[in-house]
Amino acid sequence: MVEDLEESLRAFLEKGKEWERKPTNIPGVFILKLPSYKGLSRRLSVEVNPVDASGNPTKRRGLVIRDVVELKELRRIISEEKLEKLMASIDRINPPPKGKPAAKKEADIIEV
Repeated sequence: MVEDLEESLRAFLEKGKEWERKPTNIPGVFILKLPSYKGLSRRLSVEVNPVDASGNPTKRRGLVIRDVVELKELRRIISEEKLEKLMASIDRINPPPKGKPAAKKEADIIEV
């Protein structure tokens, strides 16, 4: 299973387009192909992006996570109790959201 995952990821790294987003079987988790940048070769990252009822991302760009160290740091930050209080305050003062645009369908997924 891990071999199949790595084979799929390797194929996407080789054949995918720069900034291409591939859905996974985990709702809200996508694989994103990053282009070469400042001496770093092209690579894959994870994008976390809320999805609609059809499984399509609701935001133009989600939270991009480049490695396990970054994931652990984000988990620590997101689990911070004060962050939830801050978000609740922001929700109370922000105007209510307007209707969302229609979602588009994505097909090919990467099984994790």
